[in-house]
Amino acid sequence: MSKVINSNEFQENVLNSGEPVLVDFFAQWCGPCKMVAPVLEELSIEMEGKTKVFKVDIDTSSDLSQKYGVMAVPTLMIFKNGEAVDKMVGFQPKEVLKSKLDQYSR
Repeated sequence: MSKVINSNEFQENVLNSGEPVLVDFFAQWCGPCKMVAPVLEELSIEMEGKTKVFKVDIDTSSDLSQKYGVMAVPTLMIFKNGEAVDKMVGFQPKEVLKSKLDQYSR
């Protein structure tokens, strides 16, 4: 299951991760965020051991959303070796996310 993390956990869970990390910048009030949530749950199970999936609530971790230029939600970012390597805004189909994650999992 994808875990909601805050600013204090971001460094350890995302930037220091040895494997690629998909981060969902979301808001509780966001309709498309609720649509993408089950897709992310499926991905976190299917890609376990290859990729990690975390969620960041932009309302409680606004410092992170500002740092990474999140202007709309959901914003999905892929981090590898502590760097943001990909960014997608809005609902993304599972196939699109999986193929992007596969690129970075090699």
